This record gives sequence, C-alpha cells and structure tokens, in this order.
Amino acid sequence: MNRRLLAAATFVVAWVSLPAAAQFQKPEDAIKYRQSALTVMSTHFGRVAAMAAGRIPYDAKAASDNLAIAVMASRLPFVAFVEGSDKGLPNRAKPEVWSQNAKFKELAEKMQGELAKLDTAAKAGTLDALKPAVAATGAACKACHDDFRAEKYSAN
Repeated sequence: MNRRLLAAATFVVAWVSLPAAAQFQKPEDAIKYRQSALTVMSTHFGRVAAMAAGRIPYDAKAASDNLAIAVMASRLPFVAFVEGSDKGLPNRAKPEVWSQNAKFKELAEKMQGELAKLDTAAKAGTLDALKPAVAATGAACKACHDDFRAEKYSAN
C-alpha cells in the first residue's frame, strides 16, 4: 500500500510541479502551493525526528517511507517563491526571500542535501545512524527559518 501511495504521490507531484510556475496565475496560488508542499515535507520529517528523539517508537520501515516522501516534497516548494508572491494570502515568508534570493536558494539546497543524507542514514536501519542525520537536517531547516521565515503569519 505504501509503495502504491508513494508512486501515486510521485506521479502527481511530477505532473503538477513541472508546469508549476505557469499555474500560479495569482500570488495566492503560489502561496498555497508552497505552504502545502512545506507542510507535507515537515510532517514526514517530523515523524522521523520524533523517532530520533524517542517520542515515538523507532520503526526502520516507517522512517524510510516517511523520508522518501519528505525528500520528494523538498523539491517542490521553491518553484512557488515567484515574483509577486510576497503578498497575497497570509504567509511567513520574509521579504529577504526575494532580496537575498541567492542565499535563500543556497540554504534550500543545503536542506535538500541534508535530507538526502538522512534518507541514506535511514536505509542503514538503525536509530544510531538516524539521530545525527536528523540533527543535521533540523539544523539546515533552522538556518533557513532563522533568516527567511517570520514567526507570525502576515500578508506583508
């Protein structure tokens, strides 16, 4: 069941993300898209982080399944930080996303790289391999949040 769900999700993501920029006819469309993709990524990473922290029992297969989805989702949101999407629906993107876009992209790529390393560590099938990779991925997420994510939602 999980493989079918992952395959279906991958197909839908690929189908939707290739022409994603063309789909953003309004700033609100881009904001909704990136918020949705970031929520999916965060949810699945959070499940693995909870295992690493001991809040839920470690399950190697569940960790691997969740990370496959998180890695896929990590490629999605950044196409939706298009010009003009700094305003519209309430969101937490700071203006620096656009004024310091090269740094924003660099941090996004670092997070994607750390998430890929975490996925590899999960395939080792041990909690000991998972813990440091979860910490590194969390630090990469935090680095971007510190500079580019506001604490509260605003319509800018």
